[in-house]
Amino acid sequence: MLPKKPTQKVVLFVLSLLFFALPVEAQTGLPVVNMIDDGSGGTKYSLTLQLLALMSVLTLLPSLLLMMTSFVRIIIVFSLLRQALGTAQTPPNQVLVGLALFLSLFIMAPVLSSVYDDAITPYLEEKITFESALVAAESPIRTFMLNQTRETDIAMFLEISNNTEVKEPADVPFLTLVPAFMTSELKSAFSIGFLIYIPFVVIDLVVASVLMSMGMMMLSPMMISMPFKLMLFVLVDGWTLIMGSLTSSFALS
Repeated sequence: MLPKKPTQKVVLFVLSLLFFALPVEAQTGLPVVNMIDDGSGGTKYSLTLQLLALMSVLTLLPSLLLMMTSFVRIIIVFSLLRQALGTAQTPPNQVLVGLALFLSLFIMAPVLSSVYDDAITPYLEEKITFESALVAAESPIRTFMLNQTRETDIAMFLEISNNTEVKEPADVPFLTLVPAFMTSELKSAFSIGFLIYIPFVVIDLVVASVLMSMGMMMLSPMMISMPFKLMLFVLVDGWTLIMGSLTSSFALS
């Protein structure tokens, strides 16, 4: 169940990404790039290699935001809503992206909290290794993606890759799960967009028929129908309905 108010763990999760590769104790200068045996058969990376890995991850953050969260579905629905209203560039792209970003943070709050509690915090406290932290961080994200992904999409990509060894969802390779998740998100976004379009198309048809019957064929139906569509959207509290429906469309368990 989604939290009723923003949690501080989401903010701490975002901030901790900047320090994910740093140890608990502050150090002056950077050590030599090397890999150290931790004494138990594993490998412990030096601070420089960890920083290099962190900077590589930061460059991929925009792609991760698009491909592994609820952002894609939300921004597509908002774009289709704007086209259905016929308001051109209102709201502007910056507003829609901002709404989609913060609504995504709200939806992903339980997942980000799990990543912070199970992976980032133990790693910063030096209770687990970097590799173990990555495995722990993958689990809640994988669960979220599997809950949104259709089995037919997963099966299609498994068939394309000739992978017949997968017997259960937990065995789906991450490189297969990501494109399947994106495909399912696109399907869901366009399905919601179709339902949003229906009432506005009806208004356009009614206005066009009335203008045609009155002989005003030179008058653009869009000019007349837009105020009625805006009035309908405001009267039904459209933004609240859209955001509430989008939030509830994500299966989080």
